[in-house]
Amino acid sequence: MASLADVTPQIALGALDGRYRGAIAPLVDHLSEPALNRERIRVEVEWLIHLTEQQVVPGVRQLTGDEQAALRKVVEDFGPDAIAEMAETERVTQHDVKAVEYFLKKRLTQIAPADGAQLSELIHFCCTSEDINNLSYALMVKGAVQEVWLPKATALVEKLATMASDLRDVPLLAHTHGQPATPTTMGKELAVLAWRLQRQLRRVEGAEFLGKINGATGTFGAHLAAVPEADWVEISRTFVEGLGLTWNPLTTQIESHDWQAELYADMSRFNRILHNMCTDVWTYISMGYFAQVRGQGTVGSSTMPHKVNPIRFENAEANLEVSCALLDVLASTLVQSRLQRDLTDSSMQRNIGTAFGHSMLALDNATRGLDGLDAVPEAMAADLDANWEVLGEPVQSAMRALGAQGVAGMENPYERLKDLTRGRRIGQTELVEFVRGLGLPTEVEERLAAMTPQTYIGMAPDLVDFLD
Repeated sequence: MASLADVTPQIALGALDGRYRGAIAPLVDHLSEPALNRERIRVEVEWLIHLTEQQVVPGVRQLTGDEQAALRKVVEDFGPDAIAEMAETERVTQHDVKAVEYFLKKRLTQIAPADGAQLSELIHFCCTSEDINNLSYALMVKGAVQEVWLPKATALVEKLATMASDLRDVPLLAHTHGQPATPTTMGKELAVLAWRLQRQLRRVEGAEFLGKINGATGTFGAHLAAVPEADWVEISRTFVEGLGLTWNPLTTQIESHDWQAELYADMSRFNRILHNMCTDVWTYISMGYFAQVRGQGTVGSSTMPHKVNPIRFENAEANLEVSCALLDVLASTLVQSRLQRDLTDSSMQRNIGTAFGHSMLALDNATRGLDGLDAVPEAMAADLDANWEVLGEPVQSAMRALGAQGVAGMENPYERLKDLTRGRRIGQTELVEFVRGLGLPTEVEERLAAMTPQTYIGMAPDLVDFLD
């Protein structure tokens, strides 16, 4: 039997880089291994420029504008050839960050032939690998969140909010514990989900991305030994903030990753609420409240031609579960490190892209699922018309209010409505007959007698306006 492992181009082991590649491709620019190396190069380049601009090391000249531009172009042009070169260098160094250092030193000697070799000693100056890695990961995750995940998640929530607005007045028989309950509207129920998702988006939008550059154990020890007169705290702060990150002044060898745990917890919570949306919409489809009528041409069932299965929502559910599992383990493990450093975080962070990828795939499927829905108000109305017993609640509530005001004949309203409605179906005739036999004030009697399950929706349509 031929080995599939030997096939070229290489076959993806996982679904994200296989059949679902198209949905998650934008994340490759941020969370792949080459993206990590590109950000490492960026951090090293900016550190060199920062040191020379601030004239931190006495006697070292500043880089010219052209030299700075050429170094930054190394980052912008990082592509297949550079990726291959880095991989070849790492096979020799057996150390990824050292390979980055050698890669840049080679470029600097080409950019500044006269003294590039001398200047190259400031590449990775006073840095431990984690100084570079923590900043690189912060830049990667920030880019992935702000440029890829958030726009996709926001677009889905906006679509859901638009559906809520469009369906704000469509009456819906609610189901609590799976049983018929006080009517609402489809728009209001979708608005509840959109509101919950909006809150989580605001938390993700407000995320902090922390970074540090303070040496092997966070003490600036090597920095002071090399250049004792420099204000290393200020140099560190301005450098990290210049990258667009929040400076962390107190760390061990590693940046503590608490910000990552906070972010992943918020993303995981968003995922779980989205999972709730998928299961609710799936259920509404099964009840006939939504029809899947768009996107014809797909095969619903291999044997039953009438079926259009809600596969987008089912696919989203599965991927949300995988994403949450990974985000949860990232959040719980990244905040732990033995004493001043261990390498568990290094291996763990390599799964960030996979966690984001499954969330992105779920967002894609859920969005496409919503795009393929049409509401069926007639089906919702039919269920409402078959459940007049839900009007027992407003009748007994009105009787309670009148009883509290001293109106005679309003005793035991709950029990009387229970006898009328529990365990049996009633229709409009039975309900109206009951209402007219209560001795209610005329205005109340007429209001309750005119009520239908379709009109008993309270303020549901107006509540949709609370959405952002």
